Amino acid sequence: MAYDEYLADRIKHILKHLGVAHTTKKMMGGLLFSVDDKMLCGIHIDKKYGDSLLMARIGEEAYNKEIEKEVCLPMDFTGRPMKGYIYVTPDGWDLDKDLEYWIKLSLAFNPLARASKKRKKK
Repeated sequence: MAYDEYLADRIKHILKHLGVAHTTKKMMGGLLFSVDDKMLCGIHIDKKYGDSLLMARIGEEAYNKEIEKEVCLPMDFTGRPMKGYIYVTPDGWDLDKDLEYWIKLSLAFNPLARASKKRKKK
């Protein structure tokens, strides 16, 4: 199953509207959005949940507040929750204003985030 292309288009539209330069990368059936070479958010099909989830990198401080919301799940892509990352269920990004909220939250954390280490090509 591929990622939700309609959601991808909505994210691209919001980032364009906000004037944010970004890149995308297809990964493991999903799609990642990066700003300044750092993961911002992504789309992931969760087999356990059975639907597309928005992955947002919001930082630990925001995570502690947002995880209490009914539309949020810990991001446990590897089987262990990742600090500062959250999954948002479709009810949490159904409306454009809600999707924009998560993107802006991710953008607010982006300057504080560390870029992943570049792998050396063999």
